[in-house]
Amino acid sequence: MLVSATEMLQKAKAGHYAVGQFNINNLEWTKAILLTAQELNSPVILGVSEGAGKYMAGYKTVVGMVKGMIEEQNITVPVALHLDHGSYDHCYKCLEAGFSSIMFDGSHYSIEENVAKTTELVKAAHAKGVSIEAEVGSIGGEEDGVIGMGECADPKECKAIADLGVDFLAAGIGNIHGKYPANWAGLSFETLDAIQQLTGDLPLVLHGGTGIPADMIKKAISLGVAKINVNTECQLSFAAATREYIEAGKDQQGKGYDPRKLLAPGFEAIKATVKEKMELFGSVGKA
Repeated sequence: MLVSATEMLQKAKAGHYAVGQFNINNLEWTKAILLTAQELNSPVILGVSEGAGKYMAGYKTVVGMVKGMIEEQNITVPVALHLDHGSYDHCYKCLEAGFSSIMFDGSHYSIEENVAKTTELVKAAHAKGVSIEAEVGSIGGEEDGVIGMGECADPKECKAIADLGVDFLAAGIGNIHGKYPANWAGLSFETLDAIQQLTGDLPLVLHGGTGIPADMIKKAISLGVAKINVNTECQLSFAAATREYIEAGKDQQGKGYDPRKLLAPGFEAIKATVKEKMELFGSVGKA
């Protein structure tokens, strides 16, 4: 059964740990993440970008796969299925398809339009018991074609969006998606602290969790971050394990070409990455 992310994130914020959002791209990804969450007794958020939704043949396909897997693999920890960086239209598509959480990324609109659209989506999501994340200040790197430089959000704008009734808030604090460049200046804890002071108990979200040093992650959690998004790191570990398998010629031994064998090392690599992150975020045993 899918749950909204509201309760798990409120508990995380109060308990000073964070719940990981791990993006899914296919069946292997989904299964690896769910099984690891169950093994570690950790709540988990499965993130689906619009691109990944399209790749997996549509949002209803994703909902069917995730719900079926939760039931048949006996997953009892809280699981939220969350649209990542959703456009206005896709938020409605996911509400209809049965997602339990959505993110509306209105960061490229004027603050007035972001407020108007967020207000409407908060109503639509809450009517279905679905949690909603909003974004203020663009997150750097490339995210579905939107390229940002890792700006810092205006704490007053964060407060304005928080007051609309969103359940958690993504605010740019110098973080970026993908790999961090060598000249990255690090997270702005000053900005994070100012936002936290204005938004109170609202759980805050850190996007672009890949490549942020562990001490910065821990400091961000201490300043109110309750949800951390991880995507690139799982992709890198999956790719490295798959490369190793093929370079060792294992796909040419026996039935090594069988996709179930070919994808197994990558599957295990995702599990290991998710475990490492859940331990770092402090969500182990918190389900």
